[in-house]
Amino acid sequence: MPIDFNQQIIEEFRANGGRVGGPFEGGRLLLLTTIGARSGAPHTTPLGYLPDGGERTLVIASAGGAPNHPAWFHNLVANPRAKVEVGVFTYDAQAVVLEGAERDRVFSRAAEADPGWADYQAKTTRTLPVIALVPVPGPPDLGGRAMGEGLKAIHDGFRRELAIIRKEIAQSGPGLGAQLRINCLTMCQGLTYHHMGEDGQMFPTLERQHPELAEPLARLGREHEVITRLLADIQRLSSSDDVDPATLLAEFDRLATELEAHLDYEEEQLVPILNTVTV
Repeated sequence: MPIDFNQQIIEEFRANGGRVGGPFEGGRLLLLTTIGARSGAPHTTPLGYLPDGGERTLVIASAGGAPNHPAWFHNLVANPRAKVEVGVFTYDAQAVVLEGAERDRVFSRAAEADPGWADYQAKTTRTLPVIALVPVPGPPDLGGRAMGEGLKAIHDGFRRELAIIRKEIAQSGPGLGAQLRINCLTMCQGLTYHHMGEDGQMFPTLERQHPELAEPLARLGREHEVITRLLADIQRLSSSDDVDPATLLAEFDRLATELEAHLDYEEEQLVPILNTVTV
């Protein structure tokens, strides 16, 4: 993409918590900041990405099917450490270039989910690299937000992913592709870990510091149990070889209804108090 167009996307992404319009509207987008192989200067590029479970995220060095690898890929080869912005938060990642059968398997499922990847590959004689971005251990950077605003940003990330996956299921046709199954499982894992963190750390701390929150926190804990069961149903259905997409969509809508109401209530009860703390 032209540098000026990239810069417009970057500015819109940062100004709107990861939401952009135009060709990226309603899709998965991240900002990848690499260190220039020759210049040593930071270089930020907007990229579409693929979920790959909770432990890594995948990007493809397509450059629109251009004959040469994009600069950001050369930067990662020279210096695999990069910074990833996902709208909700920023984290450091170690880039791993996938090789051989693993690369081919991942690219195949990406092209099945979006034929545009296959179109890019058909335009060039080079093999499009697939790169895994593995988060470096440590807490993510919430950009100096107050904790309440950070929580809302995380929730908005889940809301956005719910909308994307619902659209993917609705458009999936008679069966689920491999990438869509992984998208479902990744979201389920993310929500599970988020709620485990709340149940094990945030909620007990809040109840000790703010006894008046005992009843709302108890309700939120009960809602977590309901959502856990719905997530288990989504994981079971999306993993099944003979799942009916219409059945999965109905269960997904049940999850979305419960989850959105839960997130709204949690924000109503907790954000004002959490906003007194900055991280």
